[in-house]
Amino acid sequence: MFDRNGNDNSNYNQMIVEEIRKSSEKVADLVNREYLRQKNNVELIASENYCSEAVMAACGSCLSWKYAEGYPQAPITRTSGNKGRYYGGTIIVDELEEYCCDLWRKVFKTDYHVNVQPHSGSQANFAAYKAILEPGDTILGLNLDNGGHLTHGSAVNFSGKLYDMHFYDVDDNGRIDMEDVKKKAEELRPKLILTGASAYSRIIDFPAFAEIAKSVDAYFMVDMAHIAGLVAAGEHPTPFGYADIVTTTTHKTLRGPRGGMIFARPELAKKVDSAVFPYAQGGPLCHIIAGKAVCAEEALRPEFKTYQHQVRLNCAALADEFTKMGYKVVTGGTDNHVFLLDLSDHEFTGKDLQAACDEVGITLNKNCVPNEKRSPMQTSGVRIGTAPMTTRGYLEDDFRKVAHRIDEVVKKLDAEKAAEAKA
Repeated sequence: MFDRNGNDNSNYNQMIVEEIRKSSEKVADLVNREYLRQKNNVELIASENYCSEAVMAACGSCLSWKYAEGYPQAPITRTSGNKGRYYGGTIIVDELEEYCCDLWRKVFKTDYHVNVQPHSGSQANFAAYKAILEPGDTILGLNLDNGGHLTHGSAVNFSGKLYDMHFYDVDDNGRIDMEDVKKKAEELRPKLILTGASAYSRIIDFPAFAEIAKSVDAYFMVDMAHIAGLVAAGEHPTPFGYADIVTTTTHKTLRGPRGGMIFARPELAKKVDSAVFPYAQGGPLCHIIAGKAVCAEEALRPEFKTYQHQVRLNCAALADEFTKMGYKVVTGGTDNHVFLLDLSDHEFTGKDLQAACDEVGITLNKNCVPNEKRSPMQTSGVRIGTAPMTTRGYLEDDFRKVAHRIDEVVKKLDAEKAAEAKA
């Protein structure tokens, strides 16, 4: 794993590159170029992180060869009843999957049923919806422009095509408007109320959502993909005990492999398992489940809590520095690992800033902001997260310096747009 200066003392990635080179010069070259990009860039994409070499090794292990459609043949005490695989030779991967499930219940201090097979967060959400809904059922979720996720009802996504999606909004300060949630819940009587976000910087009030859902006899689901690491470390309130279903990815703040998980109240376990397999996908990726298990063990260590706390401190310091320089930070700050810069009053777009930052070795992404006027491919904002560089050892002062480097890029873009206007 890289340190704050991009040094990789173990040379683990270089070993991988050289192994690939034995079979493919082209692929080895591409992997090495990406390795160098990640090594030399300041990574600020909120949905990315650096996992440990142990996680990488598990994901590249012999388990990638094993098919294991179905679920572990488990004791009668398993929440969702006896299971079984459709392939032989699964005794060891059965044990691995059960161990992984047990670890994640410990991480989140919950007795919920957990399914660790989803290949991604999107597939976890797809299966979660299927477990409790029928096509055409009404879902009330957070608007994508206001911080929601593609799978929370975007018209181009399966969620927007299969379900009757309606959205609650944020208030003038960019915070989730709970009065709007309540009003629309009472009007629509949705089958599901959904919360969670890909670009929302404040604490989400899970008890308030649960109360509203109960009042209209709706299921309550939380997509905690972005904040899962913070939840695990006690840096954000937990949705467990309030939500009927909780989905997450295992990368982002959890620092694990790319993948998804679904947690559900015990009475929904069988529906969730059936929605994952055989409905939504085939065989699980046993090597990724191994990576998820390693990630869970890491999340149970004291240093994980220290890391998550620093993620929050760093994000607050970075947002504060931008505010001091006169930038508009959506909601005025952050309670977690991410925030949005609103650039609506600039002539350039979020896409322009993303590209310009790439040129100077800073990686962030364009993002819609509340009351967005530009297209999703252009946007009026950028999303900034502190989880990756905190993994690499950055502290508050380091992030303040990053803010000033981005400010230099912004000023250059402003000058270029002013020159274009005069031409």
